[in-house]
Parts: sequence; structure tokens; C-alpha cells
Amino acid sequence: MKNEKVIAIGKRLQDCRNVITLGLKINFSDYSKEEQKKIISGQTIYYPTFFYADILNSAGIPTFPSYNNYKYAQDKIKQTALFQILKIPHPKTKIFYAFKKSRILEIFQYPFIAKIPRGSAMGRGVYLIKNRDDLEQYLNLTKIAYIQDYLPIKRDIRVVIIGKKAAIAYFRTANDCNFKTNLSAGGEVSFKDIPNDAIRFAENAAKKCGFNDAGIDVIEYKKKYYILEANIKYGKQGFKAAGIDYVRLMEGKIDSGEI
Repeated sequence: MKNEKVIAIGKRLQDCRNVITLGLKINFSDYSKEEQKKIISGQTIYYPTFFYADILNSAGIPTFPSYNNYKYAQDKIKQTALFQILKIPHPKTKIFYAFKKSRILEIFQYPFIAKIPRGSAMGRGVYLIKNRDDLEQYLNLTKIAYIQDYLPIKRDIRVVIIGKKAAIAYFRTANDCNFKTNLSAGGEVSFKDIPNDAIRFAENAAKKCGFNDAGIDVIEYKKKYYILEANIKYGKQGFKAAGIDYVRLMEGKIDSGEI
């Protein structure tokens, strides 16, 4: 049980009663002497931001989320390679750097999924490619083509891992006008009958990858689970829909030492 307030740099936990949020200062010397002392004390620093995550990791200072979370955030290329190395089921995916349309079509048949591989989130930068015109339009958007098999499902399961366990899990169902299940794209939420084995699958995948604060997107296709991606900067809409106070939840996890 933690009695003293913990230190955070990023603003994710700024409303938590048991967190002191220092904010991001690029010049470390701009922090007060007391703040500097708190950061380098060796205690866990919460939400260190992209800027300080690798710096604190190099200095041997633990962080939450883990450094792995930051290394793979919004980088679908690295995530795909990681899933493949760890043998975590993932739809067939290929990256084409010096790509040619003919090479893509030698490997994939319409329809297939094309994504902007870095920096996209909340369903943005994801395209269902049905024909040559769709492909041409996509290729005009990116120099790196991220192409993935399209598995015709109408819903996926978002499992949010905080610490070592799932904090929440829910179905996201695409509406009739959109193939995307993202809530920001109009997907609908359901908390009913979430399969326990899907939650365990997500927990195991997160553990293998070293992710301890991530929204793991899972689909079931032909009685097999696949991970689509890990959303490190996941939204809080699911918590709100479930009636869960995210701030109180995180306060409890900090107090208990779970994170």
C-alpha cells in the first residue's frame, strides 16, 4: 500500500488525489531541485511522456507505463514484427517500402486492409481497399504501404490492460455505414458475454510484449483469436460507458501497489 503521493510527468493522472503531476519540461534543469530529486529518487515515475521514457529507462529509473509501451506506441510496423517474433496470432501483414502496386497484388487479393503505419489512431488511417482506385488513393497518402488481410468480422473485443490484468473488456461493433469498430468511428459498445478466453489471450499477449497499459484489440475469426494491434494511447470512452470512474480506478491501483 502506497501512502505518499507518486510522481507523474505527463498529465494522464493529473486529477488523481495521490499523484503529483510535474508536467513536461524539456530542460531537466527547469525542474526545481526538489522536483529533480523526486524524479531521480529511483521510485516509479508515472506517465513519463515520450520524451523522458527512454531517458529514464537509460538512467535505470522505473516507469509506468513500461518503456516497451512507448517504444511501440502508434508504430504498427514494429508491433507487427514483434507479434510475428513472439508468435502471437496476427492477420497476414506485409510492409512494402519501395512498393509497387503489382507486388502488393501478387500477395493480396481484394478486398484487403491498408493502414497508415505510424502516428494514426482512433480508426484514422485505416482503409478497406476494394479495387485499383482505392489502392491508388491509398498509395498517394504514404511512402510505406502497410497491407493486411481483411478478415470479414463485424465486431472486435477491446481489452484494456492496466498492470498485469484486464481492467475492462467490451465488444465494439461496426455500424452499417462503416467497417471500422472504433468508438470514435461510430462503433457500438457491449459488455455482454465477453469470452474469458479472449481476455486471457489479450493478457498473455500484453505480458509477452511487455505492455502494461494498453488497449489490446482482439478478433475471433474461424474460432481462432488474433490480435490486431495494441493501442498504447487508448481512449476512456469504454470506461465511461461502463460507468467506471477512470480516475478513481487509477487511484485505487496506485494505492494497492498494482501499478
